[in-house]
Amino acid sequence: MQKNALDQSKMNLLPTINGQASHDYSFGRALDQNTYTFYNQTVQSDYFYLGGRTTVFNGLQNYNTIQRNKYELLAGEQDLQKIMDNVSLSVALAYLQILLNKELVTANENQLNITLQQIEKTRKLVDAGSSARGNLLQIEAQAAQEEVSLVTMRNQLEISYLNLTQLLELETPSGFEIVVPDINVDQNSVVTGNIDEIFSLAAQTRPEIKSSELKLAASEYDLKIAKGSRSPSFSLSHTFGTRYSYIKDLPMQSFEDQLKNNKNFGLGISMNLPIFNGWQVNRNISNSKLAVENSQYSLEGTKKQLYKDIQQSYTDAVAALKKYNASVKAVNSSEESFRYTEQKFNVGMITPVDYNAAKTQLLKAQSEMAQAKYEFIFKTKVLDFYKGLPLNLNTITSN
Repeated sequence: MQKNALDQSKMNLLPTINGQASHDYSFGRALDQNTYTFYNQTVQSDYFYLGGRTTVFNGLQNYNTIQRNKYELLAGEQDLQKIMDNVSLSVALAYLQILLNKELVTANENQLNITLQQIEKTRKLVDAGSSARGNLLQIEAQAAQEEVSLVTMRNQLEISYLNLTQLLELETPSGFEIVVPDINVDQNSVVTGNIDEIFSLAAQTRPEIKSSELKLAASEYDLKIAKGSRSPSFSLSHTFGTRYSYIKDLPMQSFEDQLKNNKNFGLGISMNLPIFNGWQVNRNISNSKLAVENSQYSLEGTKKQLYKDIQQSYTDAVAALKKYNASVKAVNSSEESFRYTEQKFNVGMITPVDYNAAKTQLLKAQSEMAQAKYEFIFKTKVLDFYKGLPLNLNTITSN
């Protein structure tokens, strides 16, 4: 629609040409336009007309309209790019959610396998009379709970696949599988750059900033258009006409001869001088000035919002990295604690309750580490996006 508006504003520079044709009957006393003689008979007349007008000058309103529409078209393209960027980030987030859920499913599967192995060991101990049957029942109950948790996580994985395929507008997630990249988040990783540096880059490249700047330029041309209404306008008119008449029982020239002999041409120039129009021109100028101010405020607001978004993403990335590093330590400690607890359980030094508590703590630490890892990855990709770097998730490596 904005492209059409721009094309139309360019076409408005061309002359207007319109045609007219009529066939009239005059009854009673009628004037024959060919002979300028009155007759008391029915006169049939045909009129043919071509005419139009060309704007010579109107305060540069046509030119400024073209410029305004040009900037609005460019702004529309940037708005479209912003939508495309949002879609890209949404797809990336949905993709990373699948990766996270895959890891959580794997962690739950590992936990369940450990429990199933422990059930077999405990059953042998019970059969040998070395362990109470209550221990076996407690571990079997734990396995049942872990199966429920695993089913829940697998359902979440299926839902995350559904979300991604819907974003990609695929008919069904059936048979759809993602590529799992090699992921390595070094504990010595740092969030590069700083907020001001990233904002400086983003302010030059982000489509929402460009769109606001272009819309400001368009509003300034709107003001010029409004001011142009104060200027006198000049236009050139051009006409061509001919006619034919017929009166029964009177000798008349042929149709072709009359059209040829009755041709007339006209050319004129006119000036329109705005003097007073109910204060409409001044009111339009005042409104256009306010629109320029609003566009300036909108640009500043867009910049402030971009700065806040970068600030939030940067802070989230730093926090996620800290959380990841802490969770790595927690996982290492939980794994060591679980190995020690498992050894004690195998020799009957602790109860199944203590054993299950240690295993649950390990799963919790692993889940928190996975969540922190993918949150860090996503936030760093968002920051790269703000830096003007293309979004690429083929291989995710953060060092």
